[in-house]
Amino acid sequence: MKIQGKMFLGLAVFILIMAITYGVWSKEPVGTTALLLAFGLSVMIGFYLAFTARRVDAMAQDNKEADVADEAGEVGFFSPHSWQPLSLAIGGAFAFMGVVFGWWLLFFSAPLLLVGLFGWVFEYYRGENRTQ
Repeated sequence: MKIQGKMFLGLAVFILIMAITYGVWSKEPVGTTALLLAFGLSVMIGFYLAFTARRVDAMAQDNKEADVADEAGEVGFFSPHSWQPLSLAIGGAFAFMGVVFGWWLLFFSAPLLLVGLFGWVFEYYRGENRTQ
């Protein structure tokens, strides 16, 4: 994680230099503001990664002598197939179409959104995936 923290902090320095250069040359406030916000975001991410790297064990990517196989093993837990994102996508599509065609369409999309949201949140509390 130390490498990623240094990368983001280096990116933040670059973005800050570009924001200053852009602001001086163009005198355009919107682009300068966007670049300064990107600088802030990069600093936040870089600080978080550097701060967290002190509290976790060193990973293989932090060792310059490490092999690719040193980081091999179980990556983590990935959810099995789920139908809930489909319900959220259809409900979201109907909700945004409600803005275009009429607010009455939100009455049909709200239940789909709620079913998808609650189903996705409580997916591991019932059904075949309960024991995972």
